[in-house]
Amino acid sequence: MTEQIVNSQNSLEAASASRVTFSGHGAAKGAAGYVDPNDQDLNIDFLGRRNDSLSITPPEGGFEDIRIAAAWDNQLVPDKSFLGKLLKKAKPADIDLDLGILYELQDGTKGAIQAFGDEGTMGHYNTSPYLSLSGDERSGNAPGDDEFIHLNGREWPKFKRLLIYVYIYRGAMDWAQVKPQIHLRVPGEKQMVVTLSSHHKDLGLCAIAGIENVRNGMKITNHTEYFPGHAEMDRAFGFGIEWTGGEKA
Repeated sequence: MTEQIVNSQNSLEAASASRVTFSGHGAAKGAAGYVDPNDQDLNIDFLGRRNDSLSITPPEGGFEDIRIAAAWDNQLVPDKSFLGKLLKKAKPADIDLDLGILYELQDGTKGAIQAFGDEGTMGHYNTSPYLSLSGDERSGNAPGDDEFIHLNGREWPKFKRLLIYVYIYRGAMDWAQVKPQIHLRVPGEKQMVVTLSSHHKDLGLCAIAGIENVRNGMKITNHTEYFPGHAEMDRAFGFGIEWTGGEKA
């Protein structure tokens, strides 16, 4: 089992390196879109515990453009440089995340949307799989989302389910230092934010939320489940995608 986890982790790190080379942009250092779950003034539905769920009834005429975004909050950690130790300074945690989605359509089509691998993994909005990855504004300081996926809501009846995950591709594997969130924005509905119900160390990937098609409506569920790599997550949720070196084969 230990050997399997080490090999899977190596695959995740290799996939992360491939992602940086392929995308051509830097990693966002935090996310300007992060919202405080303790802020009672926000008109937001928070799903903060594992298995928490919310359902959305499909509007007349169907859904429109839906945005699925990742946000995170790099916490202050001790500065381990010579001067940092001497002056007892703190600095933001140097941890960068990426957003991904596993999808299954009603016709049995399955795949992944994420920012590494061949061009197809970035998705297509107007043709199958009706998901398109964009965002990642580099600095993490600009207003709005750092990284997000557009879902073509008009095509939602063609979907069976989605699994939304984030993975650490640079920095220490300590989820308490970044506190990632998934934001779901559906026109006409309150914003929904899924937060981690627990924090883990040493595992580089977290399946945060799932979205199921229920009579063409949506059921959003908090999963908060950690894995050493994509293949282990896939097996746990039964998508059946073949993975090679962390990338979809």
